[in-house]
Amino acid sequence: MSSFLESRELRKQYKKVREYVKIGSIFLTRYEKARIVGARALQISFGAPILVDKPTNMIDPIKIAQLELRSRILPLTIRRENPSGEYQDILINKLILKKD
Repeated sequence: MSSFLESRELRKQYKKVREYVKIGSIFLTRYEKARIVGARALQISFGAPILVDKPTNMIDPIKIAQLELRSRILPLTIRRENPSGEYQDILINKLILKKD
């Protein structure tokens, strides 16, 4: 696919996400990502079921949580607030993950 078509598809995706997200960035911030991965890793370490097929040699809960986040399978929401008290609950699957 040409870079022009890729950028056009990205613009369409960004516009669709912007229509849904009214407060804050259309991207999952690094702070939100760290919070989600940390919370999910803690759940996994306490025995929560793993939601993705993981490689057999992967035992680190943080790596498993990152894998689940990248697969966009986690049913979690993020609450973003304005200083005025207005807030929006956003499904993390609607936000765009930046490539690490």
